[in-house]
Amino acid sequence: MKFADLHLHTHFSDGTFSPEQLVLEAQKNGLCCIALTDHDSVEGCARAAAACADVGMEFIPGTELTAEQGETEVHLLGYFLDTNHAGFLREIGHFQEVRTQRIHEMVSRINALGVPLETQMVFELANCRSPGRPHVARAMVKARLVRNLDEAFERFLKKGRPAWVPKSKMSASEAIKLIHEAGGLAVMAHPGLNRTDDIVPAMVEAGLDGIECLHSKHSKSQAAHYMEMARHYSLVATGGSDCHGYSKIRPLIGSVRLPYEKVEVMKARLKERFHRVVP
Repeated sequence: MKFADLHLHTHFSDGTFSPEQLVLEAQKNGLCCIALTDHDSVEGCARAAAACADVGMEFIPGTELTAEQGETEVHLLGYFLDTNHAGFLREIGHFQEVRTQRIHEMVSRINALGVPLETQMVFELANCRSPGRPHVARAMVKARLVRNLDEAFERFLKKGRPAWVPKSKMSASEAIKLIHEAGGLAVMAHPGLNRTDDIVPAMVEAGLDGIECLHSKHSKSQAAHYMEMARHYSLVATGGSDCHGYSKIRPLIGSVRLPYEKVEVMKARLKERFHRVVP
C-alpha cells in the first residue's frame, strides 16, 4: 500500500524543518505523497514541490487557516491551491501582518510582567512571514527566561495566561470561499482537538469539502467517528500528523499514514467541484 501525510509544517510558519528536510523525513518514513500546510502561508510550497520532484514523491500545495464559526474556533486546511492566486496571496498577506502585530502585543505583555524578552529576538528566530506563539516560546527558552517550551506556554502564552493575545479570525464561510477561489479543497482540521462536531452541518452548507479524520492526537475511536461523519455528509476523509519538526519534542511525520486511495478521492472531488484534473 501507498501512504500520505497531508498535514505538515516547516520553518515558513511554526515548524523547525526546512521544506527539503521535511521531504527527506517523508522519504525515510516511506511516504509517497505529502502536503505542506503552513499557517497563513504558501511560501515554502515551491521548495517542497522541487524537493519532492527530486525524489519522485507527489506534492500537494496547501495551507492552514484559522477561522471561526460563531464562537467556535476552527482550523481549515486548503489543498491543491493555486499558490500564485493574487486574491489569495493578498488575503493571507493581511493575516501575516496581523500575526506580526500579535507578536508585538505578546512581547509587550511579557515585558510588562518584568520579563526582558526582546521583540527582535522573536522575529530573528522566526525568520518567516507567519510568526506565532511557538516562536515567542522558543525565544524565551533561548534567552533563558524559561526552562522549556511548556513553561513558556503554561506561564505566559496559553489562553487565559497574561501574555495571551487573541487571534484575528475570518469567518469559516469566508475561509472556505477563499480556499475555493484559489482552486482548492477546504478541509476541517483536527475536529477532535477543536471540538467542532456541532458546527459541521453549517460548515457543510458553507461548502466544506472534507474532514481530517486521522490525526496524531485523534484516538482510534475518534478516527472512526470522523470517518463515519465524513461518510454521512459525503465529505472526503483526510489525515495527517501535524508535524512541526522538533518543536514538539520529536517529529510526528510518519505517525499518521493516510491510505493513498483517500488522496485519489480528494482528486475526484476536485474534478467534481472545479473540473480540474491533477496528476
